Amino acid sequence: MKINKNIIKELNDYLEEFNLTEIEYTEKDVKVKVSKSRLSKNIETELPGIEKKTIKEEVSINNSKKITSPIIGTAYLAPEPGGKKFIEIGQKVKKGDTIMIVEAMKTMNHVPSPLDGVVKEISVEDGQPVEFGQTIATLD
Repeated sequence: MKINKNIIKELNDYLEEFNLTEIEYTEKDVKVKVSKSRLSKNIETELPGIEKKTIKEEVSINNSKKITSPIIGTAYLAPEPGGKKFIEIGQKVKKGDTIMIVEAMKTMNHVPSPLDGVVKEISVEDGQPVEFGQTIATLD
């Protein structure tokens, strides 16, 4: 099967134009899906070089550890609507404890804490979409 590069280029242009993370095109037996992460681009465009250095210094000074989303999806802070949240600010967590769920393609993915610590900040709201690598919580 020969891939039409013009279709891929056009879909990529749509990603940029409409600020999308992925787009899919299907015609007969051909299915083309183009995707990319907006996170790294947003960081590059929003933070000038001086600010990046300042942020890195602040993180190393206060010894906070950021937990990032392992996948793109929807973050849930509790196992069910109205249920008890997995973590609260000030709560001690151990390595391996579930800190939240990220739903992707109707699959609930538990996000474990990569280390022991105390929850300093929860960076996402319940039901909020998250990107791969986006900070979802911070531990001290």
